Amino acid sequence: MIQLDHITKRYDGGSVAVDDLSLDIDAGELVVFVGPSGCGKTTTMKMVNRLIDPTSGRILVNGEDVTTKDPVAVRRGIGYVIQQVGLFPHQSIADNVATVPRLLGWDRTRIRNRTNELLELVGLPPGEYAHRYPHQLSGGQRQRVGVARALGADPPVLLMDEPFGAIDPVTRDRLQQEFLRLQAELRKTVIFVTHDIEEAVLLGDRIAVLREGGVLEQYDAPADVLGRPATPFVASFVGADRGLKRLSVTAIDVADLEHPGVIHLNEPLADARLALAQSGADWAIVLDDNEGLHGYVGGAALAGDGIVASRAKRLPAWVPADSTLKRAFAEMLAHDAGWVAVLDGDRYVGVLTPESLHAALRRSVANAAPE
Repeated sequence: MIQLDHITKRYDGGSVAVDDLSLDIDAGELVVFVGPSGCGKTTTMKMVNRLIDPTSGRILVNGEDVTTKDPVAVRRGIGYVIQQVGLFPHQSIADNVATVPRLLGWDRTRIRNRTNELLELVGLPPGEYAHRYPHQLSGGQRQRVGVARALGADPPVLLMDEPFGAIDPVTRDRLQQEFLRLQAELRKTVIFVTHDIEEAVLLGDRIAVLREGGVLEQYDAPADVLGRPATPFVASFVGADRGLKRLSVTAIDVADLEHPGVIHLNEPLADARLALAQSGADWAIVLDDNEGLHGYVGGAALAGDGIVASRAKRLPAWVPADSTLKRAFAEMLAHDAGWVAVLDGDRYVGVLTPESLHAALRRSVANAAPE
């Protein structure tokens, strides 16, 4: 757990970088500091590992005030990942990852085992990557090594300063998803700094919105920051399209799904035509004998003799039931589809259309609106 207790940072000349900031971060929680340039988010993070000392206030990590401890000892117990990675260019990837365990005096076998474990964890098999050098890796791979190095001694706290900011959009998205997977597995206490509200919404358990001068404007769950901005500054910062951004944090609700007619692969076409006529629909979902999704079929394709399997089309647009509305919407756009199927494992549970997606989003925004 991290507690910031009335932290202030003033520089010579009287300028204030952080102004009387207090907030608590629970163990295992990922909190994102977000705001414009000059709002003190990086300064605050650097005060946690004593790269910068506060002018006043206390910083407690697991109950101990780090402002009273040896700064070097504090830093060795806190993982730190920065935007430009900062790998040592003349050391191998394995030696880079082993930096903190080596400083802590671990024996060679323990260091080697930990290094191999971490490289596997971040998706860089040690047999292929351990003996390479930073210049032999892509930007995304170097960033993975930076995360592995920060986790070297298994620190309880991880600080991340815009770690994906210098990566191309495709690689950035992949790294964000990979980091979410790692965090779900490791449950570190994380402070993550970004200027990008969409990244904050995607990654954060809670978001701290700061304005110029290091003033905390709102500290809330992503859905609340988007749905009920606490101040005009927050409303302006998250943008007029904050309703759309809520797609990223609004889960699919089974109650929002539509249920078109269902027919099965081995049904005779005559039976399928009758079922479609009775439903008054122009198309139907096609399931296999195990109630798994096969695809769909339109009424015009059901003429003649035979079975449904000879006319059904495969359906590329589908999402798991635990997806967000944003992912469902993205699938619709990617496949130019009028709807997307929703699956619970292999089991088909319904479809989401643009109309039902819009209704779900409106309900989400209405539920977040202040009374």
